[in-house]
Amino acid sequence: QLQLVESGGGLVQPGGSLRLSCAASGFSLDYYAVGWFRQAPGKEREGVSCISSGSGSTIYADSGKGRFTISRDNAKNTVYLQMNSLKPEDTAVYYCAAQPDCLADPFDSWGQGTQVTVSS
Repeated sequence: QLQLVESGGGLVQPGGSLRLSCAASGFSLDYYAVGWFRQAPGKEREGVSCISSGSGSTIYADSGKGRFTISRDNAKNTVYLQMNSLKPEDTAVYYCAAQPDCLADPFDSWGQGTQVTVSS
């Protein structure tokens, strides 16, 4: 099972920043793309960003372009999501998932997620 653990969420004011972490346990992330997803109350889970294996190319949903940056540290077996200029509409539970590549659906192995709340 591809077990990933998310952390780094919290309460932040509009305009603030957070860095989320996605750590793999029991397997190497080197060979997988990793996506960040989020789910707000009453809404479906949506993709936020993805980083490929190998070249580390990245894609972003329109909602995060120019504000979010995804990166990976294979030595630490961890993927990060730096979120700047946060807005109340970014409030959601954020999840990460391994994927065969960024254009494929993620493997159906989800962690607990990390809550991000943007509020004054």
